[in-house]
Amino acid sequence: MRRPARNGTMSLLSSLKLVLARPHPEARPFLGASGAATVVARWLGWRLNCPVLRRIGTASGLFFGFCLYFFRDPNRVPPAREGLVLAPADGRVVSIEKIAPPVELGMGDTPVWRVATFLSVLDVHVNRLPVAGTITRVAYHPGKFLNASLDKASTENERNAVSVTLPDGRMVAVVQIAGLIARRIVCTVKPGDRLEAGERFGLIRFGSRTDVYLPPGVSPLVEVGQTMIGGETVVAQLEP
Repeated sequence: MRRPARNGTMSLLSSLKLVLARPHPEARPFLGASGAATVVARWLGWRLNCPVLRRIGTASGLFFGFCLYFFRDPNRVPPAREGLVLAPADGRVVSIEKIAPPVELGMGDTPVWRVATFLSVLDVHVNRLPVAGTITRVAYHPGKFLNASLDKASTENERNAVSVTLPDGRMVAVVQIAGLIARRIVCTVKPGDRLEAGERFGLIRFGSRTDVYLPPGVSPLVEVGQTMIGGETVVAQLEP
């Protein structure tokens, strides 16, 4: 009878560790500004007996808490098996289709499988490389800020494409796509960098989407509606 209780406690602790994970460095200006506004507004509100300032302080404090949650950056454990394509971000699969990759990826015009994952504001927004390899292209493209769950967001929204060349010469690409309220795409890699599968390479602020383009002949192992865990969920198996 004690074992289920212990398992429940461990599950709760794991959830708390996820929520209380350290924030990504991109959070610093938001945390600094909202934290300072909270302290100053609350202090002046009580000192001047001003309800408006106290409410501003409360709102700033709530935004501070939201930023801590949104920018959380938990550690992930990629599968030990080689030849896997991993999810580049947390979220929900909204589209799986075979199309020609964008020209900026340098993957040719042969249709390949694309797996699109939508990130809500409640998901972890740190992006992770889906495969181990060498970064060969990083191409930023300005655009609109449509709802990232829409299919046309892949071609019309602001985006940043990262192509990765595998040791055998094949290519896998991941595209960071800004969403309805996202206004900044962060990419920390450059051509020539060598990364392992599951390593952090960027972040998109406040709601977004990631598209993964698989090499020709490689099919996805996930389904539309499936929940993804960045750096851990297996999207596809690369055939030798």
